[in-house]
Parts: sequence; structure tokens; C-alpha cells
Amino acid sequence: MIKFFRRIRQKLLSENKFSKYFVYAIGEIVLVVIGILIALQINNWNQERLNSVEEQNYYKNIKRQLSEDRRGIESSMSYNNSFLEQYGYAVGVIEANDRSAVDSLSKITLNLTKSSDFHRQSNIYQSMVNSGQIKLLKNQQIIERLQHLEETYIYANKLEETHSEAIMTFAIPIIVSSLKVSNMTVEKVENLYTYQFQNLFTMFSGLMLEKNDIYQRALDRIAILNELIDEELGIENQEVNGN
Repeated sequence: MIKFFRRIRQKLLSENKFSKYFVYAIGEIVLVVIGILIALQINNWNQERLNSVEEQNYYKNIKRQLSEDRRGIESSMSYNNSFLEQYGYAVGVIEANDRSAVDSLSKITLNLTKSSDFHRQSNIYQSMVNSGQIKLLKNQQIIERLQHLEETYIYANKLEETHSEAIMTFAIPIIVSSLKVSNMTVEKVENLYTYQFQNLFTMFSGLMLEKNDIYQRALDRIAILNELIDEELGIENQEVNGN
């Protein structure tokens, strides 16, 4: 093709047809420009297609992480709820000064040293932010929802840290002064029925309830994110078409 244009150009020059050569030269430049623009457009299309594929993969990975997060949060809530029931029972026993329940009370007292601790296996959102890949996600609402969920997780982890510190600061010193942990014997029965222990159960119940509230907020945000991502992946449309 290049040789073909060269022969035409040489022929026009040899025949001194400068006006025709000038028109031809302009036409040749236009063709080159059009070719470049077409090549750029094709390259843009290819890049957009690759970005779209990568975006879809990120959505799928985010959904997998959200599924893992949901299971972890639900497990933490279930863990909390089992102790909340026990703590409510303990408060009632102490309030009624029921000495027949001392064995149960001592076992429940040891559970004051336990707390839920939700931690993710991975953090795709933060990885995308750090690498700059977050720009691949075109749905701004999903990005904002991911940010809000991240803030919820941070708050939940701070509550968990507060709970752990409260165990070390308040629960353990009182427990070791009243119970012999090695064989689960109560050395100072009177201590178990004091307002200090009752306060511990009440305070820790409040912490657990607050943790459950923030866990539930995270679950609600996960549900909304899953709906938005499903729309991006076309899952609903696929299901409709499949039916």
C-alpha cells in the first residue's frame, strides 16, 4: 500500500501536476490521521473491555469477601447472645441473693473473661484504594457503601478492643480474688453476690448489646452492597432469563 501511494506521488511530481499533487498530499494526510484515530479508538475499546472484565472480577471478589464477613459477624452475634442470656440470669441470681445457684453463678462468672472478636480474612476495598484500582469501579454508590462498611468495621473493632481492656482492667482482678480457677471452686462466696459482680455483668451486657448493634448495622450494609453488586453483575437479569 505504501509503494502504491509512492508511485502515484512520483508520477504526479514527474508530470509537474503540483495542484493535483497538493490535493493528493492533503488526502494522504487525512487518511493517515483517520487511520491513527481508528487505531486509537480500537485501543480504547479494547482497554474499556479489559477494564470491564477486571471490574466484574473485583465485584465477584468483593461478594466473596462480603459472604465471609457475614458468616463471621453472625458467628460473633451468636457468641454474644449466648453470654447475654447467662449474664441476665446472673444479675437476677445476685439480685435475689439465691445461694442455691452459687455453682452456676461461679461458672458464668468465668465467662466474663470471654468476648467476641470479629476480624476479616482480607480487605479487598483497602487493597483497591492503596493500589489505585478502586477507580475501576464505575458505580459510585458501591464505592461509598464500601467506605461506610469499612467505617462500621473499624467501629466494631474499637468496641472489641474496649471489651478486651475492660476484661483485663475490671473482670480478671475481681474474679481471681474470689474464685480458684484451676478447680472451679469458690473461695469467697460472699464476693459473688456483691454489687461489684452485678455491675460487671450489667456493664459487659451493655458492651455486648452495643457490639451486636454495630454487627447488625454491618449486616444491613452488606445486604445492600450485595444487591447493588448483583445488579452490576446482571445476576437478576440472568435469573429472569433463565426462568
